[in-house]
Amino acid sequence: MVHRKKERSASDGEDLLLAPAYGSRVGIEPIPKFELPAGQLPAEIAYRLIHDELMLDGNSRLNLATFVTTWMEPQAERLMAETFDKNMIDKDEYPTTAKIEERCVNIVSNLFHAPEQGIGSSAIGSSEAVMLAGMAFKWKWRHRMAAAGKAADRPNMVLGSNVQVVWEKFCRYWDVEPRYVPVTKGRYVIDPEETMSYVDENTIAVIAILGTTYTGEFEPIEAVHDALVDLNGRQGWDVPLHIDAASGGFVAPFLHPNLKWDFRLPQVKSINVSGHKYGLVYPGIGWIVWRDHDELPEELIFHVNYLGGDMPTFTLNFSRPGNQVVAQYYNFLRLGTEGYTRIMRNLQANATYLSAELARTGRFDLLSDGSETPVFAFALKDSTAFSVFDLSDKLRERGWQVPAYTMPANAEEVEVLRIVIREGFSRDMADMLLDDINAALAHFDSNPPRKAKHPSPSFAH
Repeated sequence: MVHRKKERSASDGEDLLLAPAYGSRVGIEPIPKFELPAGQLPAEIAYRLIHDELMLDGNSRLNLATFVTTWMEPQAERLMAETFDKNMIDKDEYPTTAKIEERCVNIVSNLFHAPEQGIGSSAIGSSEAVMLAGMAFKWKWRHRMAAAGKAADRPNMVLGSNVQVVWEKFCRYWDVEPRYVPVTKGRYVIDPEETMSYVDENTIAVIAILGTTYTGEFEPIEAVHDALVDLNGRQGWDVPLHIDAASGGFVAPFLHPNLKWDFRLPQVKSINVSGHKYGLVYPGIGWIVWRDHDELPEELIFHVNYLGGDMPTFTLNFSRPGNQVVAQYYNFLRLGTEGYTRIMRNLQANATYLSAELARTGRFDLLSDGSETPVFAFALKDSTAFSVFDLSDKLRERGWQVPAYTMPANAEEVEVLRIVIREGFSRDMADMLLDDINAALAHFDSNPPRKAKHPSPSFAH
């Protein structure tokens, strides 16, 4: 049978305007999903249709999988709404927004003890920032090889198997050999001495992580740095160190101010950090800062004048709203060192409380406890009757999103759950989550699944 599309009559418009909220014919017709509709809808009805469909999404405040900020103050939201229409790249048209970005770069540089200030850029999260850092390393390595009269056709990068997937993307997109330093069961960060065994004169950079995605732990950055300095000195190389501080860059300065991980270590040449994680801004905003001007090759900076004025730019995205940068500056201005410190201490307290209570049940082993970043991972002591994947599914019934996954290569047999504590997660919410975890455990004790759920061979974090 062939169904013909129903044509709207002239009275349809009146029906849409005068009918009760859910009394118009739109309420019993399907929403167009794959092609433009023939006619128009009043703005309020279009809003309501989409709003109602989005109710099927998870509650972002109960999403303990994401590192991304899910709550901001109303004043910050208002500023963001007022600046959605400003293109960040149009610095001649929006000079004040450009100045705010420059201030933020300087604030981040100062926070990370850079000897030269303001060498950096905003980005769409750490994903873009990582790409920019990697490109700078590849170009600098080419310069070093050319100066030595050597071939520059086999670049490699040394990084842990626990890195976030964006580093794998960089290596594939920019034709760089990734050399993965394995983790092992019981040690989920890189070992400094083992890391050096992967480094040679073709290594464009060594990557160390301040807050790993898998467990939230800090890698032993100062030890990695010292081992690299020693290796460079013995071999006559100048292999640089980059710090992926996506998760920990806005945590360590406030909770661990004496920890040496940043530009206080001379071989650290660049750092990326996510403003939309513990920078406390909605997605997507990230920052990349370099130690000094010499670390950013001039040939990677483009100058355009067709928007009015000369605009140097080193980004992968040419058009993006300035509102995330404005929101980041709002947080810097609003919170200051005192405010960030208070928030991070609260997050740390809730994370360590929750991890300690889970350990106290006697049912879990902690891989981390939330004392470095407010993130921790934990595994079932006994997963013969049910697995962390079963537990994750059960918690989703209550609205909680607690991810279950396997650890990286060489520790793939370890199956864990991870909890990320963010601003907006209170002690009361922690107690509610504990109640639901204990209820889920009791359910599986009484009603074990026929077969414990485990990831398929193709599973990837």
